[in-house]
Amino acid sequence: MDAGLTGIEAVFIDLDGTLYLGQDLFPGVLDFLGRVEGRGIARFFLSNNSSQSKQDYVTRLSVMGIDADADEILLSTDDLIAWLDRNEYAATYLVGTESMRSMLEEQGIDTESDDPDIVVLGYDTEIDYLKLSTAAVHLHRGVPLVASHPDVVCPSLDGGLPDVGAFLALFEASTGVRPVHVCGKPDPGMIGHKIDELGLEPARVAMIGDRLYTDIEMANRVGCV
Repeated sequence: MDAGLTGIEAVFIDLDGTLYLGQDLFPGVLDFLGRVEGRGIARFFLSNNSSQSKQDYVTRLSVMGIDADADEILLSTDDLIAWLDRNEYAATYLVGTESMRSMLEEQGIDTESDDPDIVVLGYDTEIDYLKLSTAAVHLHRGVPLVASHPDVVCPSLDGGLPDVGAFLALFEASTGVRPVHVCGKPDPGMIGHKIDELGLEPARVAMIGDRLYTDIEMANRVGCV
């Protein structure tokens, strides 16, 4: 395992389904993280799961014996917030959890506008019919849609659970609307900004994940190993 880290200056590690499943760490995780720390390699934890905030993940990892700072957590919500800012969207209607809402509102984004410029779809584990129907009404009248990530299912001990990609299919079936943009992995911006911030060459960065169409596709787009 040490030989595999030769020349690597930073690792980006997917969380759900890669480090753990449910509340259980996979065997060897703590040993691997110890090797990364021992070699002075920067590490960052990634998740397309927009249902939780950075602090939620810090707390979850701490319970599992992993000390992490909020700055080491990169979420699809971060990529989404950056995209909304670049495109000057401040009035939105959010289909998302309260944790996601707090992250957006901390950045000055209105998440419950009666006249939104865009509908924002996240992985909403608190979803109800009012959210779905309100979003559908906005979409029917021409308001565009953006999604936090493309994952169709979220891994769990009981099998895949409906994720953003499944909700996107629901909205397309009921309104005919497809998103103008999908954030998160495999969008290269998910980790590209951090690589640039650290001044690293992508070839000296490793991506560890469990999905070819998100984790590995993003690594290929960025040029990571």
